[in-house]
Amino acid sequence: MRQAHESEMAEDYVELIAELIEARGEARPIEIAERLGVKPPTVTKNISRLKAAGLVRRERYRAIFLTEAGQQLAESCRRRHRIVVAFLQLLGVDEETAERDAEGIEHHVSKTTLAAFERALEKC
Repeated sequence: MRQAHESEMAEDYVELIAELIEARGEARPIEIAERLGVKPPTVTKNISRLKAAGLVRRERYRAIFLTEAGQQLAESCRRRHRIVVAFLQLLGVDEETAERDAEGIEHHVSKTTLAAFERALEKC
């Protein structure tokens, strides 16, 4: 259970970091804290975990950047998110609800189920 939670945290962080880098050219800890609704010390602790896992790099008092492994994880998370959102919308779920629900589903959907979602979307 703890490992699953840490995996979800890592996925949420790298996905957000990638989004911030695309939008602003960098990801700053205070922006991450604001977007995730957590306190800055929580971000600092989690960034340290991501750095130890080889997903991010950071210079002291500077922005956070993704490593190649972090970028690959972020792309995988985004892809999974897009598929889940599109599938929920195919079922008639409105966009706002689909986005919100996908945040939970995307962390737990199996590769088999995700592939089935994709096949269903391709048929439409």
